[in-house]
Amino acid sequence: MKKTTYALAGLVVLAAGCASVSDQETAQKALAVMKASFNEKGQAKLDRLDQDETQKACSRPESEPLPKDEAAKIEKLNFASIKYPADGKMLGDWREGEKIAQSGVGKQYSDDPKKPSGGNCYACHQMSKTEISYGTIGPSLYQYGKLRGNTEAVQRYTWGKVWNSNAYTACSNMPRFGHNGILTEKQIRDVTALLLDPASPVNQ
Repeated sequence: MKKTTYALAGLVVLAAGCASVSDQETAQKALAVMKASFNEKGQAKLDRLDQDETQKACSRPESEPLPKDEAAKIEKLNFASIKYPADGKMLGDWREGEKIAQSGVGKQYSDDPKKPSGGNCYACHQMSKTEISYGTIGPSLYQYGKLRGNTEAVQRYTWGKVWNSNAYTACSNMPRFGHNGILTEKQIRDVTALLLDPASPVNQ
């Protein structure tokens, strides 16, 4: 079974690599191969293979980098999707934010969809001196708020970055936590507080 899946995945990569941006037929064939190699299980449905405009633009081969004008278009599109809290309050409880940052639970087929997801922030970022296990895919966020301050403009930027990272950097590796419904509004408040509250371990 695994060998079959790997073989199918290889065909998808080969097809995607050979396809030009305008080759819709090859793209459709590649998608069909991918769908044939996966089975729905739990909350993991096949619609996860369906790409929106941003994902399609960011699925280009490494040999064909996204042109600057297209990158600007992607950022503008995603910036427009950011939803700020209606009451204007963007800071929650940093203690809850730390729990979210430490948790990688959520969105997998084996996870309970009724329970909240985690942000798994430490998988990509250094965030405090007390946590020695962290990833380096993303930049260090240690002393994030201490270096930037806690103005309304900084709060809005931080909220927007967590909500939809592609609004600021087209094709960012960071998940679009709010846009894709990974984190709730309350959770994003708490994560924003983790980054900006002076009492947070991030800023010690």
